[in-house]
Amino acid sequence: MKNRYEILLALNVAGKEETNKDLIERLEKTLTAEGANVEQVQRLERREFSYPHDKLKSAYFVNYVVTAESTAIAKIRTKLTLDEEVVLQNYLRKGAVKSVGKARKAAKKTAKAA
Repeated sequence: MKNRYEILLALNVAGKEETNKDLIERLEKTLTAEGANVEQVQRLERREFSYPHDKLKSAYFVNYVVTAESTAIAKIRTKLTLDEEVVLQNYLRKGAVKSVGKARKAAKKTAKAA
């Protein structure tokens, strides 16, 4: 069953400001290659950490909203752990994705009940 996830990544782009767009596109391709359907990419720009992390004071944050199987998320997590430019990663499961037919039937039942 596919679920919707938010994947928040902190990227180390120190001295590489011009490659932010290329890095974000490369990570998006990595997500789709592992079986995730990328719905939205939110660029949260550079933010400072409260405390230094691996001698870094700030990172570039990107939030991906994806739909994927849990096995695909496990593969993505493993692959991004090995990526040197990904400093931190956080995964939040938003819930199961209903098929269009089921969503329409549920909406009709709600409309009839009202």
